[in-house]
Amino acid sequence: MPAQPSYTVILDWLEDELRGGGLSVGDKLPGERALAERFGISRTSVREATRMLDAMGLLRASAGSGPNAGTILVSQPSAALAWALRMHIATRALPMADVVTTRVLLETDAARAAARAAQGADDAARAAALDDAEALVDRMDDEALPAEQFHRLDAEFHVLLASLARNVVVETVMSSLREATIGYVQETVALLDDWQDVRAGLQRDHRAVLAHVRARDGDAAADALRSHILGFYSLAVR
Repeated sequence: MPAQPSYTVILDWLEDELRGGGLSVGDKLPGERALAERFGISRTSVREATRMLDAMGLLRASAGSGPNAGTILVSQPSAALAWALRMHIATRALPMADVVTTRVLLETDAARAAARAAQGADDAARAAALDDAEALVDRMDDEALPAEQFHRLDAEFHVLLASLARNVVVETVMSSLREATIGYVQETVALLDDWQDVRAGLQRDHRAVLAHVRARDGDAAADALRSHILGFYSLAVR
């Protein structure tokens, strides 16, 4: 088995620190020289580890001097996951049919979970989120809206509804999947001669899903989401 790159010692150390509570989001990492000396590796290896962690959405570098300068621990998992998914979708290692199936599973389960949520203290937040979702659909009614912007708003709509399930992992994966597949969606739309008719159908779907979620009818919302997602995907393979 090939030897592990020397920079992995930094990744392992950081994981242990985060798990054990030695470091947390918002903390500053030791400087490049201090890390190199501590682990007996080159500063080049430390920089490589820093680049890896930045790509994972775990670090943010602040230039300048003073207490706020340096490398700060953050947590932005959806951005990093979206890039990874996008690249592997491009290589076709992740077939689009499987990506679509995953979306169906996540979104329909989230719809049911949102419907099962007990009424009470979160009702105001739930109502506000649904109002925001409806506002997105209203914006998508504009026939002059470019297709690219329509799909950005569409992505926001689906992620916002998924957030009602109160599952941060589902929300993160959903956001990443939508971001990773936006290029595929735009390419599909560019090939459609009847985009205006398709868009009108998507809007009917959006409003039907929203109505079912408002009514807390999880099964109806799940069925509507399944038909909506699979219906659009069928356009790409027809």
